[in-house]
Amino acid sequence: MSGRFWIKKINRYVLEMNKTTILLIAFFAVNVLKAQQVTQQETKFPDAKTMSNKNLTYSVISSPGSTFGYDIFADSKLLIHQPSVPGLTGNVGFRTKQSAEKIALLVIEKIRKGEMPPSVTEKEMRDLKAIP
Repeated sequence: MSGRFWIKKINRYVLEMNKTTILLIAFFAVNVLKAQQVTQQETKFPDAKTMSNKNLTYSVISSPGSTFGYDIFADSKLLIHQPSVPGLTGNVGFRTKQSAEKIALLVIEKIRKGEMPPSVTEKEMRDLKAIP
């Protein structure tokens, strides 16, 4: 067998590898995009109108660094899991259980008023003395 035969065979092999590589990259890219879409769908809040008839409750939870966060429930189903101080950088919670409780009650009040998602400002937290 001549050298040309082997060169052609190697070139064909490389072309097939490139096609396979491109197909694998395309497959993974499509799956990543689908996964992101699913994540975005999971974070959708329910319509504010549907929340008016729900029994809204909260629970203070432990967070990293001996701090506290809160969970908000609608008819015993988890609606909001907030382990950190909302709107502030980092993942540290409130210093006291009472601070987390104040903000959980504020969030429930906002939901009842039709604010979905219920956003909490730094000023509101300072006014309630939940953060320094």
